[in-house]
Amino acid sequence: MRRFLLILTTLLILLSQYAFGANLQITNATVSIINRSGQTTSRITDGDTIRLQVKLSQTLTEQEQITFTLGNQSVVIGGCIIPVGSDTCQTESILSLGWHWDAGGVAQNSRVVNAYSNGNSLLGQSEPLEVLPRPVVMVHGFISSWDAWKTYLGPNGFLASIGLQGFALGDGQVEGVMNTGSLTNPTGRTNTMAQNAEIEGLYIAGVKKVTGAEMVDLVVHSMGGMISRYYIDRVMKERDVAQLIMLGSPMGGSDCSVLPAALGFYLPASIEIRQSYMLGVFNNQIVKRQGVEFYDLGGTPILDEFKSPCTNVPNDTVVSFDSINAIKLQSEKIDIIHSELTFSPVVFEEFVVPLLQKSAGTFTISADPEPAAVTSKSLQFTRVYTGHVNAGGSTELTINIDPNVTVASFALFDPTRSVKVSVTGASGNTIPLDAEKNGFIQVEDPESMIYLGYGFANPKPGLWKVTVLTSETTPAAGADFSVSVYFIGGAMLSAQSSTLIPRLGEQVQLTAEVSLDGQLLEIKQAHAILRAPDGGVEILDIPAGTQVSAQWTPRIPGVYGVDIVVTGAGPDGASIERTAFLSVDVQPNPSKLQITGNLILVIALVIFVLGLLLFAVIWFVRRVARRKVG
Repeated sequence: MRRFLLILTTLLILLSQYAFGANLQITNATVSIINRSGQTTSRITDGDTIRLQVKLSQTLTEQEQITFTLGNQSVVIGGCIIPVGSDTCQTESILSLGWHWDAGGVAQNSRVVNAYSNGNSLLGQSEPLEVLPRPVVMVHGFISSWDAWKTYLGPNGFLASIGLQGFALGDGQVEGVMNTGSLTNPTGRTNTMAQNAEIEGLYIAGVKKVTGAEMVDLVVHSMGGMISRYYIDRVMKERDVAQLIMLGSPMGGSDCSVLPAALGFYLPASIEIRQSYMLGVFNNQIVKRQGVEFYDLGGTPILDEFKSPCTNVPNDTVVSFDSINAIKLQSEKIDIIHSELTFSPVVFEEFVVPLLQKSAGTFTISADPEPAAVTSKSLQFTRVYTGHVNAGGSTELTINIDPNVTVASFALFDPTRSVKVSVTGASGNTIPLDAEKNGFIQVEDPESMIYLGYGFANPKPGLWKVTVLTSETTPAAGADFSVSVYFIGGAMLSAQSSTLIPRLGEQVQLTAEVSLDGQLLEIKQAHAILRAPDGGVEILDIPAGTQVSAQWTPRIPGVYGVDIVVTGAGPDGASIERTAFLSVDVQPNPSKLQITGNLILVIALVIFVLGLLLFAVIWFVRRVARRKVG
């Protein structure tokens, strides 16, 4: 019996050595975390770039594959190979994304890294590693400021409730203040998205400096998403964004922005938000993601077309869900309007928190997608009516609704948030505006692109009257306003620019045609309103016809708003008004800049040569004079 047990024990030992290798007898390995500076560290911030190292107590006679895991989790976080004759190996650089959180969303302030041989035998583990959470940087949107994130900030804010430190761009915690439009100076020029992206980069650098973090999470609202995309593509030199979490960011733009733009307000930002700019210019140029995952939450409380003020349904009043998904990203819906997305506890708890608490192994490297094909349908606007109403007064607008229109939807922008409207239909009757029957909505948030919205299903064709009246809260100076109307059904305007990205001095051809049921209609009058980057406005007349066109040469570089306004005649002679809102991004002419630079260089060279000649002449004259004296 004793001999049998001895033989059995020997066989088990031999089988163990055969199956796992003699190298697995080493179990007192040292596991270290190496930081970006090449130093062993016991403290990191989630997202830091690190390397993992294992060192055995003796050299190996056979090559060994080493696998690293985070604590008892089965998620592999790295690996390396110890070659024959060595006792050490080190991983390539890895991102420690998600190390602060476990799969259940519980903070893990201390972590241990385990090293396994061939994935089977535990060789050793690191000393406890302190893992701090990533800071969160928040970026506001159009006509807004850091105040939009007050519910997220401070000791009682949303972020503090889950142990995170928050920074809102412009809050003064570090340097950097964007300009996306000022409520107190609506005609003042805003920054471009490119300029704001540079400021965002400055702010993120400041956050990294004061926290010691290498990565931040970006939580952004509305236009802040487009600015952050520009930052990631053009400004960020080395990846320092863990993920881009957007709330109501219109990746396909929003034509609600034509309302403030029509008054010359908040330029050029109000033009950069246009659907034509985002789809035709921005999305074709800003495509790099540098591995950053994109998420976007779209509000969808408005489902009926006649209740939608100025964009496709479903939408959050100003941003459609189609626009949210104009590029490849991960999106979700929520029944909340646009202006409440940054204040909503539900948005924070159900959308933002799960992303901020993503654990190790759940982050993926996002590839750069190909530019998306333009699929969003353009709404058919009549025109944008602008005006001023004096305190105690009123202004009447006449709007023609042509036959075959199934929906007419109205939006009004009033920066004072004080005017009222009265609507009289083609029958001559005043129509009471109701939330259920007409989708009447009043948005009190001064940072919204609309103030009032309402619409009508199957409106009676003919002349409608909209009277804009002041109220007791209207300022003594009165109020500027703009009103847009879009139709579903009826005639269709198609307008194009020969290029959306011309060079300075390059001739641009604008074309337009109106059709009804596939038949071209006669255009009686047409013109283009050209809003220059410096705020100047030019009217370009377009000759009448069926397929009309005109040429235009931009005078300065930058983003132009190009509104093509036409008046046509239907088969029954009824007047038809339509407007298309285009955007053109005029590029500086490098050849002219180069010529100017070359000219300066030539002039400098000529002056230098003439100076040398003059010096030589003076030297020669003096030399001759000295010889004569001698």
